[in-house]
Amino acid sequence: MRKNKSKTTAVWLSFLGGPIGLHRFYLHGFGDWLGWLLPLPTALGFYGMERIQKLGMDDRLSWALIPMLGFTIACCSLRAIVYGLTDKQVWNLRHNPEANPEAAWGQTSWVTVFATGLALMIGATALMASLAYSFQHFFEYQIEEARKISQ
Repeated sequence: MRKNKSKTTAVWLSFLGGPIGLHRFYLHGFGDWLGWLLPLPTALGFYGMERIQKLGMDDRLSWALIPMLGFTIACCSLRAIVYGLTDKQVWNLRHNPEANPEAAWGQTSWVTVFATGLALMIGATALMASLAYSFQHFFEYQIEEARKISQ
């Protein structure tokens, strides 16, 4: 017998533990390959931050690694928003097929709305910061290469 999955729990797990795959394990079990892949870009992003602290802002590898963390946080926040906005009947049909489509497991409460709002704020911030960081370093690199060519 399958255990029922709460929409509120899935939203919070996606928002707080999404970058390490907690929401995937909750909804799909420990056999979910995507849940096991999610910690990889998260760890690479943290490794990029560690490289910047040790080697400084000129480390090009960290320029590629750090945005991975931000994009992973943004994607997991988007997943939390999608979970939070899913209709009760759709949620129960997808994640609780044995339960009544009107069962409380797919219900949206104020706790779900609060988590969805936080996911929107944090996810948008992570996405914008990652884009700004990536574009800034890309254009700095292009200017540096153009200076080398012009000399």
